[in-house]
Amino acid sequence: MLRDVTVISVLAVLFLPEALSQGVLSRFGLVVEARNITLPAGARAVLSCRSPRLVWTRDNLRDRQRVVHWDLVRRSPEYSVERVLDMSPGARQRVYNSFNKDRVSIPETAFNDGNFSLIINNVVATDKGVYTCNLHHHYCQVHRNIQIQLNVTKSARKEQRYWDGEKTVFVVLLGSSVVLPCVNRRPLWREGAQESQQQVVHWDYQAPGVRPDRAERLVDLYASGERRDYGPLFSQNKMSLDEDAFTLGDFSLSISDLKTADIGLYSCHLHHHYCGIQERRIFRLTVGAPPPSNPATSAPTTVQSNELPEPRIENSDVSRVENNDVSRIVNVILPEQKSHVVQHLGYVMASFLLLALISVSVILLTRRRNKRVVEFDVYRYERSNVTNTTDVSLDRTELSACDHEPSNSEYKNNLLKERGMTKDCNRDSEAKLWK
Repeated sequence: MLRDVTVISVLAVLFLPEALSQGVLSRFGLVVEARNITLPAGARAVLSCRSPRLVWTRDNLRDRQRVVHWDLVRRSPEYSVERVLDMSPGARQRVYNSFNKDRVSIPETAFNDGNFSLIINNVVATDKGVYTCNLHHHYCQVHRNIQIQLNVTKSARKEQRYWDGEKTVFVVLLGSSVVLPCVNRRPLWREGAQESQQQVVHWDYQAPGVRPDRAERLVDLYASGERRDYGPLFSQNKMSLDEDAFTLGDFSLSISDLKTADIGLYSCHLHHHYCGIQERRIFRLTVGAPPPSNPATSAPTTVQSNELPEPRIENSDVSRVENNDVSRIVNVILPEQKSHVVQHLGYVMASFLLLALISVSVILLTRRRNKRVVEFDVYRYERSNVTNTTDVSLDRTELSACDHEPSNSEYKNNLLKERGMTKDCNRDSEAKLWK
């Protein structure tokens, strides 16, 4: 049991930092791109951040991007699909079957209040089937659909509404009216959500050793044309963004005259609250040694024997700098980990647990060995007692023989008696020695 608990503790300590790092990474948005970029000092870096999903000119086509349509699937013949009607904010609803005109409709204010329910008057037997409410937003690439099954009955007692595990089922009386619900009140489907206030792009700079939540804000760019610069970098033309960034969907950051102080992580955050888009692109910028000067333009210099030659730059590196093409740089995804301190703490705790387990094992082995030594000594002591007892009994037997008083004693007093007994004992002992 102790072994299982120890193993579980070690695994929890080792894998907990990874779980924490995953949670921290998801707070700042989905990372869709990460690159390592190395350029020489004095060069110009272009951190490419493009997204066709954030293009401001598409807002003028907003009425054509949103559409709702109802479809009907009948079991016969062979599960045929029929378009009932469709509607967009810039056009009136269109009914495809002439029989359904003035009988099937959706509210005219559907794109204002988000109520896209289908109203069917004077229900007939051919209305039976599965109806699907489809909401499409082509600009945001969002699609929603709701399925409702409609059954027709001739008995008023059989009218009901229930859930069959996949969709809602309506059983309505023949000739009555029914409303098939389809309500979505998100700003994405309703009027009044100004897209210029929902789109924003910002760049952050994270110096080496700085946590992600302590990153420095460089610039905020809004679709309305507003731009907020933080620090003098943009005013000094050290950094720049395209003026028509939201027109082209190009939010690349240009950094001129690279220096060692520019080393760090640059992240481009794209937010579109109207469409629910949150993307992030990360660039790790490293500044190397400046390129060698051109010998044709500079004066010739002599290299002394005690000086080291300048570092050589490969032809591939020179062409990479001349082309200034960031896309040709080797792309390596390096997710940020905020929990490096927690990982070190986990390793220390695992080491302590392993040391404690070894100590317990040594103590148990020592106690077991001491117990065996004590048992061996007890048995030896008992055997020695038995041997000593036998020797003593033999001695007593010999002494008892000497103490034995003969029956025919002729001694007149005790002194003579003791003297005679001593002589007899001496004779017996001498006889035993001679034998």
